[in-house]
Amino acid sequence: MLYWDYAAAAPPYEEVLQTMEQIMKLHYANPSSLHRAGTEAGRLIGRAREVCAGVLSVRPDEIYFTSGATESNNLAIKGAALQYAGRGRHIITTELEHPSVYESCQQLQKMGWEVTFIPPDHTGVMDPARIGAAVRRDTVLVSVMHVNNEIGTVQPLQEIGRIIRKKNPRTLFHVDGVQGFGTLGGIPREFGADLYSLSPHKLRGPRGVGILYVRKGVSLFPLLTGGSHENGLRAGTENVAAIVASAKALRMSSEGRKEFVDRILPLRNRLLRFLEGIPEFTVNSSENGAPHIVHFSYPGMKGEVMARKLEELGMLVSTRSACSSKLSEPSRILLAMGKDAATASGGIRISFGDTHTPEDVAALEQTLIQAVRALKTAEGGMK
Repeated sequence: MLYWDYAAAAPPYEEVLQTMEQIMKLHYANPSSLHRAGTEAGRLIGRAREVCAGVLSVRPDEIYFTSGATESNNLAIKGAALQYAGRGRHIITTELEHPSVYESCQQLQKMGWEVTFIPPDHTGVMDPARIGAAVRRDTVLVSVMHVNNEIGTVQPLQEIGRIIRKKNPRTLFHVDGVQGFGTLGGIPREFGADLYSLSPHKLRGPRGVGILYVRKGVSLFPLLTGGSHENGLRAGTENVAAIVASAKALRMSSEGRKEFVDRILPLRNRLLRFLEGIPEFTVNSSENGAPHIVHFSYPGMKGEVMARKLEELGMLVSTRSACSSKLSEPSRILLAMGKDAATASGGIRISFGDTHTPEDVAALEQTLIQAVRALKTAEGGMK
């Protein structure tokens, strides 16, 4: 089996696994306890916070640990909306966002907030001017992802951040950096971001930990209460081993980013050219997108059918975001780009990792040809 779903979850670095094992064996005390073992566990979390802050070029007290990027996104959006409801009850986001952002905004909408969902152009890229035009005096928050998790489009965050600040300096800017950091990097200050979310398990770190940057001076309404953990912002005993291992994964991913991109970009471009030569496929990604994601459709064929056939032939792929992959309706992302329902229902996502080789891509290409032949034969037999 060849694994092509790194955008959903990447296998942890061996060093990350070793760190987790060591911490779990030696530093199992509750970091909030006052005894020496608890103090040592708390010190390890503090050091992990410093490492993450150094990688992101922010202050350690601007880094908060959560249970994952889904919680980080929920906390950023709902926490800002509830904290600053006195400023207004208007939020802006895009039609391309991850479910944890999109559905958080929908939930606030049901609670009385007004949400403006900005559509992309036909390539999946947002127009900063269109976002800026939607910013009002009562706009509390704008949330835009760096890289789309389904098709890999990259958003012009710096320009978006500038135009938001120009239109309303009090409007907060949240960036979901989950799919962007590993290949494009992410320094919140360069985007003008007040809030920035990351997921270590996309960076070959452990599951169960999320990172949220909150700019100094920004307050969020806590969604979880029950203790003074994370400076009172997020109650719950910290997962010391996973937090320390996440900091290591974040640092290793940052240090290895250039080499990673240099290796996978030619492989991504090769696969794009190959897919463009198969008449049955519609390619939804472009060379201007993130270097680790390729998305295509087999119009008229459910994506799940192609994914299962590829798995039978030894290739593990996904149909869309892992958080939505079990849904049978057409892709919300592709529909927002203006794709028809047949194309939006037949999507397949290939996402690269640092273990892939040219030989792996060659094997994938041959398998795709086999899959098309088998499905066409089966389709013809059914007719």
